[in-house]
Amino acid sequence: MIETPYYQIDKSKLLRNLRTIGYVRDRSGAKVLLALKCFATWAVFDVMRDHMDGTTSSSLYEVKLGREAFGGETHAYSVAFADHEIDEVVANADKIIFNSIRQLDRYAGRTGGLSRGLRLNPGISSSHFDLADPARPFSRLGEQDPAAIAQVIDQVDGLMIHNNCENGDFVLFERMLGQIEERFGALFSRVKWISLGGGIHFTGEGYPLAAFCERLKAFSQRHGVQLYLEPGEAAVTESTTLEVTVLDTLFNGKHLAVVDSSVEAHMLDLLIYRQSARIEPDSGNNRYMICGRSCLAGDIFGEFAFDRELKPGDRLSIQDAAGYTMVKKNWFNGVQMPSIVMREPNGSLRLVRAFSYQDYRSSLS
Repeated sequence: MIETPYYQIDKSKLLRNLRTIGYVRDRSGAKVLLALKCFATWAVFDVMRDHMDGTTSSSLYEVKLGREAFGGETHAYSVAFADHEIDEVVANADKIIFNSIRQLDRYAGRTGGLSRGLRLNPGISSSHFDLADPARPFSRLGEQDPAAIAQVIDQVDGLMIHNNCENGDFVLFERMLGQIEERFGALFSRVKWISLGGGIHFTGEGYPLAAFCERLKAFSQRHGVQLYLEPGEAAVTESTTLEVTVLDTLFNGKHLAVVDSSVEAHMLDLLIYRQSARIEPDSGNNRYMICGRSCLAGDIFGEFAFDRELKPGDRLSIQDAAGYTMVKKNWFNGVQMPSIVMREPNGSLRLVRAFSYQDYRSSLS
């Protein structure tokens, strides 16, 4: 038995998302890139590349990983590129997307024959969190003035718009896209490609895929552009669990169970956005607060119901643990970093990577 904690990636569940992505590619004509900022576990890139067109990045290191480990198209984006890295970014990319006109002006002469893009900020988004809202007041994410963009539009052949965040509402997606067309549509016919970014949860259960594909196709035909989508969560949703073991139980007004993992170190977004993890079936007469083992008082996965009393040695599965977890995991408190395990379609488990004290030590100096 593999020692916990570990992230367990279920290939069969991952393939379910990838088949939906394939359907969207075929029906809409859009190309689909994996957003490495959300999921960059390259052990499954061999499965993903058959259903996706490449990767998109947020940094030099992500660009290099996309080029080396995934292949296909490699799009390079960053909120701000640095002088000492721009040449290496260009050497590893097919397209480079600048966040601002100033960055475009600064580095356009160093991009060689690369296709260049510029990020737009439409001033609207689907985000429920100010922390993650690209259209928040005083946002640094993209250019907002159509007149200013028109002045440099001949220096680029593509545009990127990322304003969907955890958006599983097709009606909202369609309404915002219409508003974007009203504001920036005159620019769209002057470029060859447009990326609509990520955050569109079109692999979710019940999402109206046929209508989604038709809307994408209509947009592409109206403006004469190649469309790109950049799913992160949508590519890996519900594919992975964080497997943990109960180490101790106690009672302090509530029944508590401490597990061999940490929200702070292993599922950081739950802490950042003050959300609860998910354990299924979450039913029964025994209710426990599941706590991480770090010294942070708020290191809590959430409260859940069980059909039994928990005891040391019990195994628990934290659901939907792929997106923004492995790319954010850290060594806080020196807590054992979860291994990465593959669940093959035949049900067998394969240990892909285990982390040791030496990994912890080598991350410091």
